[in-house]
Amino acid sequence: MRGLYLHIPFCQHKCVYCDFYSLETTHLIEEFVETLLVEIRLRAASISASIQASETSSTLHTPLQFHTVFFGGGTPSLLSPQQMERIITELQRHFVIDANAEWTMECNPGTVTPQHLRAYRELGINRLSYGVQSFHEDELRFLSRIHSTDEAREAIKLSRDAGFENVNLDLMFALPNQRFEQWKSTLDIAVSLHTDHISAYSLIFEPGTPLNTMLQQGKVQKQNEEYDAEMYSYAIDFLGRHGYEQYEVSNFAKDGKYCAHNCLYWQGDEYVSFGPSAHGYLFGTRYWNARSLKRYTESVLSGALPLTNSELLSDKERMFERAFLELRARGIRKADFMRDFGISIDNALAPLLREFVPTGELTNSAERVQCTPKGYAVCDALTVEAIHLLEKYSGVQWKQQEEAEELVQEWDE
Repeated sequence: MRGLYLHIPFCQHKCVYCDFYSLETTHLIEEFVETLLVEIRLRAASISASIQASETSSTLHTPLQFHTVFFGGGTPSLLSPQQMERIITELQRHFVIDANAEWTMECNPGTVTPQHLRAYRELGINRLSYGVQSFHEDELRFLSRIHSTDEAREAIKLSRDAGFENVNLDLMFALPNQRFEQWKSTLDIAVSLHTDHISAYSLIFEPGTPLNTMLQQGKVQKQNEEYDAEMYSYAIDFLGRHGYEQYEVSNFAKDGKYCAHNCLYWQGDEYVSFGPSAHGYLFGTRYWNARSLKRYTESVLSGALPLTNSELLSDKERMFERAFLELRARGIRKADFMRDFGISIDNALAPLLREFVPTGELTNSAERVQCTPKGYAVCDALTVEAIHLLEKYSGVQWKQQEEAEELVQEWDE
């Protein structure tokens, strides 16, 4: 699979915990849309030139096909339907997008209206992801969210009325002073709304955020690790009992409604990204766009791609990254791993499998090695050990794990 990602860097109000690139403004949106349209054209031309350069003159030029489109941010739902239509039209003009593609749009419950939701659905958006975080007013205020619990409930109802059959809620636990009963209540409400997909994240104190400053000043304290782990374990058990399959460390889906776009990241597939701070991966090369709207705009309008840096990954780097990401998600695909890297997962990870399959943290089928719900709770330790074993088996040391962990955080909804 391949995907398209578009970073919309605007918010009405930036949350205290967020370290994603965004600006507390809306007056620059129209100018940004114009620039984004230009970047789409530049990127499409660059990809086409790369394909043609790699093919012989006797080979027909075959455009790449894309299977997912994801509007992230920031708050994409600040864009009007007319602005979204212009972007979608430009994407479809320059990229071959599968007729059954997943089109996801991140939304803030406080920024949607019935009219806009119906318009987004008519444009082809078929999956919404709401940054709800909590169904308790005191927690929303602490996180500096702009919506109320009633607005969150109403947003889900309005989305159903508009025809959306695939809706995700982001939820957050292990907040300072959060009572366990509040976390249980938030999960209860999310399930009662018949949500299709739930992403449950432990609060992280990211450097450079207001929340981390509050921590350093002693204004808040982290929950202890045992309490955090207990909340996470409860979510795994509770959501499992209500029909949600855990298919990644923080993601749960009903009726097989996995986020196809995030699955694409976790299995090492290609994705083309647009917008300031966006990361892309294509033809074995990872690239970064400028993390500044000003620099991004200046570069694009001068006719150049807004790159800050890029790197060509070696086969071994791709191997380690694939193992790291897949073990966090739906499991390491054995046949694909052997085909792409010439390594038997059964042989390379034999000590890990001998220890953790009998105890129930891992399963080992003919197709893949995968964490169980019990294993997801200790996934970090399992992944570290798997990487160490792969390093020993291949005779190569992986030096990119920290970068991979940063990418995981960026990709998470």
